Formats: sequence, C-alpha cells, structure tokens
Amino acid sequence: MEKVSFEIVCPCETHVRQVMEWRNDPLTRAMSFHQEIKALESFLEEFAERYFYAPELPPLFILANRQRIGFLAFEPVADPLGEGRVCCEVSIQLDPHFRGQGLGAAALEQIQAWILTRGYTTIYAEVKVENVSSQKMFLKAGYRFIGLAEKVLEDNTHVSIMRYLLELAPLKMPKKVFIVAEAGSNWRVGSPERDLQMALDLIQVAAEAGADAVKFQTYRAKNLYVSNAGESHYLKSAGFEEDIYSLIQNLEMPYGMVPELVEQCARCQIEFMSTPFSKEDFFAIDPFVKRHKIASYEITHLRLLELAARSGKPLFLSTGAANEAEIAWALKIFKENGGKEVTLLQCTAAYPAPLKSMNLKAIPWLTKRFKVPSGLSDHSAHPLYAPVAAVALGATVIEKHFTMDRRLSGPDHGYAIEPQELKDMVLAIRETEKMRGEGFKTPQADEDELRLFVKRGLQATTFIPKGTCLEEGVNIDILRPGNQKQGIHARFLPSLIGKKSTRDIPEGDGLRQGDWE
Repeated sequence: MEKVSFEIVCPCETHVRQVMEWRNDPLTRAMSFHQEIKALESFLEEFAERYFYAPELPPLFILANRQRIGFLAFEPVADPLGEGRVCCEVSIQLDPHFRGQGLGAAALEQIQAWILTRGYTTIYAEVKVENVSSQKMFLKAGYRFIGLAEKVLEDNTHVSIMRYLLELAPLKMPKKVFIVAEAGSNWRVGSPERDLQMALDLIQVAAEAGADAVKFQTYRAKNLYVSNAGESHYLKSAGFEEDIYSLIQNLEMPYGMVPELVEQCARCQIEFMSTPFSKEDFFAIDPFVKRHKIASYEITHLRLLELAARSGKPLFLSTGAANEAEIAWALKIFKENGGKEVTLLQCTAAYPAPLKSMNLKAIPWLTKRFKVPSGLSDHSAHPLYAPVAAVALGATVIEKHFTMDRRLSGPDHGYAIEPQELKDMVLAIRETEKMRGEGFKTPQADEDELRLFVKRGLQATTFIPKGTCLEEGVNIDILRPGNQKQGIHARFLPSLIGKKSTRDIPEGDGLRQGDWE
C-alpha cells in the first residue's frame, strides 16, 4: 500500500483555488454529482459553507511525498441502514495527474483510524454508477457495497448511485436507552420474610413499569468502612442517628436471597443486577448477572475493577465525586485487565442531589473525552427532569432509585420515586429517545413533502423563450414552487442575471443548471 499523509484544509483562497482546480478537471466533473464549472468567487462561499459543517471533521489534503495530491471531505449523516451507528459520509477527489496509482484507496484506508478518534464508527460513500474507478477504489479500501439508489440533487435531477459502507471498530452504543430501576436497600423493611416479599414486589413493579433491569446492592459493613467510621452528617440530618457501620450492617442482603431474586426476575422477564462492594460480594453475584455495576465511591477499588474486567461482562461505572484523573485511572485498570465494554455514568453523589448540582453536560463530555458510552445515575428527587434531559444529551443508560412508598423507614426511600412515577419516567425516556435524532442538522423524512412544495428556489414568473435574458423581478424570482419543479438555490442568482436562457422555460418552472449560457 502506498504511504500517504494528511494536512488540514482551511477555507482560505489558496486552498480553495487548489481544490477548485482539481474539481474543474473535465473527467472529475463528469464523475461528480454537480458538473458545472466552479468560479472562485462563488466557490469560496460554497467551500466554507459545505466542507466545514462539522468542526470535528475538517476537510483534509492528501499528501504524497509532501505534495498535495487530493482532497477528502466529510459530513455527518444518518446511518444509511437505519441501525443507529454513528456515521459520516466521505467524498474524495484526486489531482488528475495522480489517478490510477492506488493513492486514493491508500488515503481512504489510512484515514480510518483518525475518523474513529473523532467519534464516528461507520463511513458511508456514494458513487455515480458510471464512476467505475471510484467504485474499485472504495472496494479496495475495505468498503462493502450496500446497494443501488436514486439520489435527488438540489435542482431535482435524479442520479443513479452505488452506495458503500465501512464499519470501523465499533463504539458500542445501545440501540435504546437502558433503564435500571435501582431498588438499592429499599427491600429492607423488617423480618426476613417481609424483606424477601418486599424485594420480590419491587422486582415486579420494575418489570411492570418497563425497566430493562432491576438492581440491588450486595455488601458487608466490614468490607465497606473501618469499624469506628462514626456518624454520617447527611444521614444524621435525615434522622438516622446510628453510626454508619451499624446502619450498613442492618442493610446487608443475605447472599442466600440472591438466587430467589434471580428466579423472580426470570418470571417477570426483567434483568437482575446487583452492585458488589468487595471481592466477596463480587463472587456472590457474578454467576447471576449479565453485567456489573461499580458504584461511585468504588471507582478507586483496584480489586473490584480487576474482577469486573476479568469477568468479560459489560460494566456500568458511576463517577460521582470523581475527577478526570480518577476516571482515567479506573478505565486504564479495567482495560489492562481485559475489560472491553464500559459505560460511564454521570452521578452527583448527594442524597437527594440538588438540581443545580446535576452537571448533566458532563454526559456528552464523558463520551467525547473517554470514547465510551455514557449515562446518568440519578439521585435527584424529581422523576422526570434529569432523566429526560440526560437522554436528550445522549445518555445511553438511566439509573434511578425507586421504592414502594417514600414514607418507609430507610436511608434510600426519601429521594426514591414511587411505582407510578417509575412508569411515567420509563415512558418519558422512551418518548424522548424518539426525539433525539442523529445529533446533527439534516432534513427529516417527515419534512420532504413541504421541503419540495414550500422551499424557495429560482422560479420562472412567466414563460421564458429560449435566448431571453434572465432578469430578477422580470421573468425570474426567488419563490416557493408549490407543485412545480423546484428551482436551484438562490446563491446562483448573481451568476445568471443577464445571461440568456438555453431552453424554453415554462411559467412557474424551476431553473436548473444549464438553463443559461
């Protein structure tokens, strides 16, 4: 494979002239979707508008022996197969003098790792049916053919295209938000019989609400705190006077309960989860869970991170009260020990968490900084505010404490949501995820009809015989086409004023490329 390198392109005149020179080559134009010859003044504006749409994906010059020999441009697009991948479209053009040397395929292959670092896991390309050399180039670079299609250009011209897709090492993102109903210690209400029944009832409530998983906590006081840890101020202010060690001892779940809870989850068709807090806890629950959760204050627990990684199971890792360095260290340990799938959960470790301290913008930051999915472990009191906002910001996991009744005694009931609120939250999340879209601005399918009927273009306001000078306000204007053919974008208006028409243009018809001399 030929070795190439890359240089970031700027929207400056020198760079635009270089790209325009390649673009105006006759063969390049013939194989392009838009075949008009570019003029510098108009192309400067088009270049800045079209190729710098996504700041994380700037256009690039392709270099061979430090010489510019081609141009790559990128644009975020919806997954063409509708499977929710994070996708960008690539376009490429080469200096005519360097065609046929394998440099285009080499560039497309070598740029893949860079695209992955920008957060995109799939690359898409469209090639005209007659452009056989580009088809071979994409196939050589590892793309797969995904079918023929018709592409509608701005002037309503229909072009037959070949579509190609390349799936990079995937950033695994769930297709829907994973909702964890956190039972925590809210099963503990009295005698062992009552405790078990409460836990079974909580599982049923979570399943009926539509949660994906119900989660408990598995711990022993001796593995959590030093024996003389004393009292917690936040618990004391909530009315719990006993020292933290005694309180935790009272909330310990017997390991023997776990299999019974797993059986109830199977009956209710909901996933069982439990958070371990020590090696002993981990070994007690690992046989029963599909994924692990490590709580915020365990992010520095070296042994738990090692065990979670070696289990080979996905991990949800809460980041409450953690800083960037601590998160980076935890991920490093997880990956060094063979861990693969991890989701970071933004969390404010306060109970309840005030709305002003939720810091939900950390959710997209976690994904961008650490290149993993992110979500929210929510300790705020309101059932909807934080989950809905988090999903809109890209959260792939929502975890929320729930209880049968907030008036019950125990440290986790007061800020938990009740059964009907849990149902409302699940519904709100499902409706919100429908509204998230692709994460960039693009016309939606539901807009297509009015986009063609209402969007303004250059339209003939009267019959224009062939050879007539085109004049704004006389025989053409910027109008909505209705059921007539939509005309080209108004940015072409200055370049055609005073030019003669090359065909008879019916009244109302939209102007197309080639309609003027």
